[in-house]
Formats: sequence, structure tokens, C-alpha cells
Amino acid sequence: MIAAAKTEQLNVLERTQLVMEQALNKMSYGKDVYELLKEPQRLLTVRIPVRMDDGTTTVFTGWRAQHNDAVGPTKGGIRFHPDVTVEEVKALSIWMSMKCGLANLPYGGGKGGIQCDPRAMSMGELERLSRGYVRAISQIVGPTKDIPAPDVYTNAQIMAWMMDEYSHIREFDSPGFITGKPLVLGGSLGRDSSTAKGVTIVMKEAARLAGFSVQGARVIIQGFGNAGSYLAQFLHKEGAIIVGVSDAYGALYDPDGLDIPYLLDRRDSFGTVSNLVENCITNEEMLQKPCDILVPAAISNQLTAANAPHIQAKVVVEAANGPTTLEGTKILTERGILLVPDVLASAGGVIVSYFEWVQNNQGYYWTEQEVDEKLEAILTAAFTSVYNTAQQHETDMRLAAYMAGLKKMVEACTYRGWV
Repeated sequence: MIAAAKTEQLNVLERTQLVMEQALNKMSYGKDVYELLKEPQRLLTVRIPVRMDDGTTTVFTGWRAQHNDAVGPTKGGIRFHPDVTVEEVKALSIWMSMKCGLANLPYGGGKGGIQCDPRAMSMGELERLSRGYVRAISQIVGPTKDIPAPDVYTNAQIMAWMMDEYSHIREFDSPGFITGKPLVLGGSLGRDSSTAKGVTIVMKEAARLAGFSVQGARVIIQGFGNAGSYLAQFLHKEGAIIVGVSDAYGALYDPDGLDIPYLLDRRDSFGTVSNLVENCITNEEMLQKPCDILVPAAISNQLTAANAPHIQAKVVVEAANGPTTLEGTKILTERGILLVPDVLASAGGVIVSYFEWVQNNQGYYWTEQEVDEKLEAILTAAFTSVYNTAQQHETDMRLAAYMAGLKKMVEACTYRGWV
């Protein structure tokens, strides 16, 4: 066992592998199972030359990781970010496997990433990069192999370019190759807001277990991008009091509640709202303010051994990927704070992506009400499964989510004779 102090220094892949090993040991699986699942089955590294608007050529590095396809084709987003690393892509593919397992979807996990800064690129440059990435990975992806989707700094337009490029390569229309598409190209109603809807669903379940209602609850949301802003909108409609929100540059806090419609109306495309007021506080200060529910919806490693003792929330719901370190998780759990881990809380996106893929395969499209009802049924069952696992094994919710998420995949590997 790695000493608690050292877990804070592990990278995202190492932390994921550590919790996975603990989960598999807890379920009495052998070391051979861990050796199979600790790394993706396939990892493709690609170099993508892109003609820039000034006539020069820039070569970008990208990856596609396919964690495990024992259950079915792999599934997972593609992120465009200057700081994305191969370790991050690997870890995210493992998390996608667990999200699919928790939701009982017929998928394994996949993930893609390209080292780039889309905020500094033109639409033409982004299109050429998107198409170049699809050409580079086209041999290992497809509707029955590996189905990409949007992630950080990618959107429906980028998915549309990628689908069009794949259709040209394969010489037939392939809407099921990718999800998160525009509606006119086979996208699903409810996909844009699905992650935030999922967070809202599990948040209601967590609040109920903690003895209060989301209506009237005081909520802090760190991050006001796609997930955070949709979440603020949904919670405001539910009657929650949003007392704090933040962006990359600062945070707004008002114990009486912020004017959410005003902030939603005036945020920019990257979710910046701190420039709307003169006296901002820091993200760190906001995280430690009193509230009923704290939602880290921005970046990783925000709740750590240093600040976890000072968190004043009853419930923490992880809308971001990896916002709480392992030592932070331990401290919050010991303090009686109910933590809903990222692989459960943020599973709404892949669930509705699955719905989109199903609709593409059927050629029959659902109403948004049908999508929302199916999403709520799946996530409510997943939350109950994780909570019951945590209670049964007397462990924290993160380890319980890994246990519940890995079970289906391990059984599929066993039936196939891989372990």
C-alpha cells in the first residue's frame, strides 16, 4: 500500500490504477485481472500535419486509447487541450469503462486527445485538425469498434466534421460512428445538457440520503463552462440557492444567492463571469465557504489533503474529472461528507451518447422527454448500486463505484477466457 502522503504525488493514471487494484482485491479477483485492466488494450499515437492559415504547417500529437472491448465496442470523448497527456488519455479511457459498467451499457471505455489550444485556432484550422485526426485513427474506430464523442473544448461542429470525414473514407454515411452530433446529422435531443442533467439526478439522490432536499439547498459550483452553467440553470429551476460560482480567473460568492439568470446571460463562450464584478474571491476561498452541496465542475486536484479538512459542505458531487485526490477523498469520507465520485456523477454524457448511437442504428429518434426519463432511470439505479456497495463493504463511494463499474467487464473477460 502506498503511504497516504505519497498518493498526493501520483499522476492521474497512477491514482486510477491504485484505486482499481484496491477494488479488484476487495472483490477477490486475482492479480491477472488487474494486469489485464490496468492499461488500455490498445493505444494509438498519431502525428497530424495541419496547414495553418498563415501557410505554415504545424504537426500536432494525438492519441486514441481503447481500454477494454470485452463487453462491446469502446466509447469515449475526444478532448482538444494544450495540456492533455498520454497518461491522462489512458486514465480517462479506464474511467469510461467504469462509467459504462455502472450504467450497464454494452460498451468498454475509450478516449482520445490532441495536444492543441483550440482557443488560439481559427475555425478552418480546427476543421483541418479534426479531419486529420479521423484520417489518422480511421482503421481502429467505427460504429461497431470505437465510437468517439465530444469532450473538453470539442463540440457538435467538430463531431460533424469528423463524421463527414469518416463517411468519405468509408464511402457511406455513418452517423453511428460518432455521438454528440448536431440534431440535423443524427444527434440526440438532450445530449448537450446530458452531463449536467446526470449530475442533477445523482445530486437529488445524495441530498435525500443526507436528509435534505435540493430545493432550498445552498450550492457552490466551481466551473461555469458547459457542465457548470447547465447545472446552475437546472438547479435554479429546482429551487436551489446558488451561493457561489467560479471560472478560471476568480469566484463570485453571495450567502444570499447569486443572480443566476444574469450570470448565464452574460457569461462568455468559455464560461467567464468573474469579470462582471469588481470584488472577486479566489477559487480556493470559495471551495471552503459554507454550503449544503459543493460541485467541483472545473479541473482535477481541487479538493486535497490541504483543504479537505476545511470543506463546509454536507455533500460533494464531482462533475469534473478527478477533482478530489485520494487523500482528499479519505478525509471527506471520515468527516461524514457524502462524496459522489466522478465516474458516477458525470456518467450522464455517455448514457445519452449511447441513446444517440441506438437511435442512429434504428433510424428512429426519441423525444427529449423519453431521453430524460431513460437517463433518470439508469442513473438512479446506478447511484443505488454504488451506495449499497459502499454500505455493504464499509468503504467510500469512490472505491464502491470502481467495484460496481468493473464487475461487468471482469465477468465478460472471464467468459471470453481472457483471465
